[in-house]
Amino acid sequence: MARPRGDATARLLARLAVLAAIGAAAVLMRALGQGGLLIAGAGLLGLMVCAAGLWWFLAHRGAVRLLGALTAVAAPIGVLVLFTQGGLWLTALVSSLCWGGTLVCARAALRVSSPERPIRATAAPRPVRPVLIMNPKSGGGKVGRFGLVERAEDLGARVIMLDPAVRPDVAALARRAVAEGADLLGVAGGDGTQALVAAVAAEHDLPFLVICAGTRNHFAMDLGLDRTAPVRCLDALTDGEELRVDLGDVAGRAFVNTVSFGVYADVVQRPEYRDDKAGTALSLMPDLLGEEVRRLDATIDGTALSSQQALLVSNNPYVSPDEFAGAGGRRPRLDGGELGVLGIRVESAAQAADLAVRGSQSTGLTVTTAQRVEVTSAAGEIAVAVDGEALRMPTPVVCSLRPGALRVLVPRDRPGVVVPEPVNWRRLLRLAVGRTERTPEGETRA
Repeated sequence: MARPRGDATARLLARLAVLAAIGAAAVLMRALGQGGLLIAGAGLLGLMVCAAGLWWFLAHRGAVRLLGALTAVAAPIGVLVLFTQGGLWLTALVSSLCWGGTLVCARAALRVSSPERPIRATAAPRPVRPVLIMNPKSGGGKVGRFGLVERAEDLGARVIMLDPAVRPDVAALARRAVAEGADLLGVAGGDGTQALVAAVAAEHDLPFLVICAGTRNHFAMDLGLDRTAPVRCLDALTDGEELRVDLGDVAGRAFVNTVSFGVYADVVQRPEYRDDKAGTALSLMPDLLGEEVRRLDATIDGTALSSQQALLVSNNPYVSPDEFAGAGGRRPRLDGGELGVLGIRVESAAQAADLAVRGSQSTGLTVTTAQRVEVTSAAGEIAVAVDGEALRMPTPVVCSLRPGALRVLVPRDRPGVVVPEPVNWRRLLRLAVGRTERTPEGETRA
């Protein structure tokens, strides 16, 4: 059952959110004669013009790109100058602060009223013959900087250090370790390397240890690990617990985070991308966003999705990409048993502006979940980025999910996952007036 104190706190926060929203509207209404309507209109127009400028900057070269950059920068500056010259800056500031308070209180209220259920953890015995594969170059040398080899060996683990001079077969190394008696496999490296070893661990039903020594460590983040201190991940070897999480599959290859098709996948194929990510992307974008470029088609659980510029399929869905949802790069769960799907089709400055204003309600954005995604293209082979690794695969490419396939060993003492709650205004209003509903599990919520 829901806790009474938690319900009371959630109702208070919801009412504060409603009052703050009313305050924001009241400030604008009070200043209506002195420019309240102008504030709202100018802010909205500035957002649209800025988005259009960004589109011109990305999709064109030469003078049009320069014009786009100037427009994207000038739009918000112009709005601020308008507010200042018109004596509206204080009204705009107070209204913005009220609206910011609305979002903070609303997300807190929804999170308290219906807290995210953590992935169920079970007690795990201490591994006897753990084997850890470490990439010394990953994350700019985190393995050496944090003394991961020495700490792992002190805890009784065998460490296999990858040779930066050659491209090793990481999966083969993991299989050899299993054949030699390993009862745990772990990786200190990027998410692409994590996925390869995770697939071997799942194949043999062995626990898998994630050591966040990569650059971004998205998988570690969504497992609730401390990305600032990779050495803390090794605590799982002596005081750990086990999580059962899903494992993605793309054409027979495992992935722990995402599979990308289209624009991003084409960019990461280029050899120069590793040394100059931003420059490579900007030089290629006009060609990749042009009308003559082949688009992607997909079938999502039997439903067609056509002519996409980019498609992202994730191991469990990410938080809604709405501008009001926050934390779009986080996954609340890794054991939900569904793929997340994000399709993008933006072909003009007007569509870019629409996307900036309407978010996931825009016609240029498709956000859904699925059990199976099949991606096709007029080309017989397409670029695919699997957890950031550049590959090419023959079409059609099928993505699916293996629910609960991976046993992940994590330290008992870890920060955990905190994902800001997307704002559901209907739920918020029900909560504010004290109305609740009973969930299938027998708990009450707004």
